[in-house]
Amino acid sequence: MKINEKNFVTQLRLHNEKALLYVIDAYGGLLVSIIRKHFYAIPEMEEECLNDVLLKIWQNIESFDESKSSFKNWAAAIATYRSIDYLRIYQKELYRIDIEEVNISQEDSALAHLLEKEISEELELLLGCLNSSDRELFLRLYVEEESVEQISRDTGMEKTVIYNRVSRGKKKIRKNYLAERSK
Repeated sequence: MKINEKNFVTQLRLHNEKALLYVIDAYGGLLVSIIRKHFYAIPEMEEECLNDVLLKIWQNIESFDESKSSFKNWAAAIATYRSIDYLRIYQKELYRIDIEEVNISQEDSALAHLLEKEISEELELLLGCLNSSDRELFLRLYVEEESVEQISRDTGMEKTVIYNRVSRGKKKIRKNYLAERSK
C-alpha cells in the first residue's frame, strides 16, 4: 500500500512503519527546525530529541484528533514540549554535578544561564494565558515538581479542584498555543 497525505494517519494508527517514514519525509524538516530553535546552544541533543518526538508520535497517535487540529500542528506541539522537557532535563544535569568533582568553566556557566533564560521565556509564553493563581499552580506542579497532595495541604484546595484547574489550564494553553502557531 502506498502511503500518502490521505492515509498516513490511519496507517500510523495501525502501526505501519512506512507511515512513520512518510511522517519523517513530510514533516521531518518542520520537527527538526522546531527542535533546533530550542537546541541551538547544544546541537548534540537534537538527534536524540527528534527520535523521542517520533517515538511519541508513534506511541500517541491514538490521541490525535483531526477535528481539533491538523497533524502538522499536533506534531509541532509534541516537538515543542519534548524540546522543553529535554532542556529541563539537561539543565537539571548541569546542576547535579558535584562542584568539587568538576572545574566549571565560564562557558558551561554561560550555557546554564542561557538554558535557564530560554526555559523561563518559553514558560512565560506557554503560561501567559493563565491567571496568576493557575500559573502558580502549574509552576508548583510541573517546574518545582510538587505533588498534588502537597499543594492541597499548602493551599487548602481540594485535590479535585486542583485537577480541574490543571485540566482547564491545559486546555487554555493548548488553545493559545494553536492560535499562535496558526498566525
